[in-house]
Amino acid sequence: MSGAQGRVADSTGNFVDRLAPGPLQPYLRLSRFDRPIGSWLLLMPCWWSAGLAAVHAGAPVPNPWHLVLFFVGAFVMRGAGCTWNDIVDRDIDPLVERTRSRPIASGQVVLSQALAYAILQSLVGFFVLIQFNAFAIATGIASLAIVALYPFMKRITYWPQIVLGLAFSWGALMGWAAAFGGLGLAPLLLYVGSIAWVIGYDTIYAHQDREDDLLVGIKSTALLFKERTKPMLACFYGLAVTFIALAAWVAGAGVVFLLGLAAFAGHLAWQIYRLDIADRDNCLAVFKSNRDAGLILFAGFVADSLAQSLV
Repeated sequence: MSGAQGRVADSTGNFVDRLAPGPLQPYLRLSRFDRPIGSWLLLMPCWWSAGLAAVHAGAPVPNPWHLVLFFVGAFVMRGAGCTWNDIVDRDIDPLVERTRSRPIASGQVVLSQALAYAILQSLVGFFVLIQFNAFAIATGIASLAIVALYPFMKRITYWPQIVLGLAFSWGALMGWAAAFGGLGLAPLLLYVGSIAWVIGYDTIYAHQDREDDLLVGIKSTALLFKERTKPMLACFYGLAVTFIALAAWVAGAGVVFLLGLAAFAGHLAWQIYRLDIADRDNCLAVFKSNRDAGLILFAGFVADSLAQSLV
């Protein structure tokens, strides 16, 4: 199945639908290359951490080669993670309106093909990972247990977003590990701040599926918070800004970074103001805007490291 018939419900008009060869389209959709926002959100903590490391090291900019490796790795490993997620959820996705057209749920890709594809993507990700130092390689491998566990969490807890945060924020450790061959207080604080950010934005995302999740017994913070979502978002986004600020202070960031952090905080506040949890399109748009929030914060790190190197 290809073309319009194979499109996933919440993803149309992208390069996969328009340009990719028909036989490849189901696999690219399985990797979510038709919806790259998740890859960007996985990438942001990696780039933040590289920026934090540059500030601490007194470098004018983050290591460009590391930024490239993180970019490739984020897109490949997000694809592997999504493939694994769809394998685990193959009994649930057909029951949810937004996910029933996914490649496995709709029969475009069978289980054995999906497993082989997940392994292939993981091997590419491993090749990217081994370009780093030994400590960073070990740190990256350690994240796999959390990634494997995540798809099962929504069956047993209303807080699967915490586990997603642990997985999607792992890059907050990786950039520092790649630069220094170890960890410290600054990247750990950044990791905590990123987890809070992920809990916030994925709560917004989960509001798209509230009704279907209730019917099939899937749990989420969207169902837990309900009409209290905005104040809870303010809480988690506030924690994100606070811990990221602490991480930057420990690493030696200056006033220029504070300007970027203020812009990041302003963007998160705008998200809360704009959000309408009863409107699926609104929830998706607000969720997607977190890529811009992440890039704003990364620009703050880069601008600060550059400014300090010129003093």
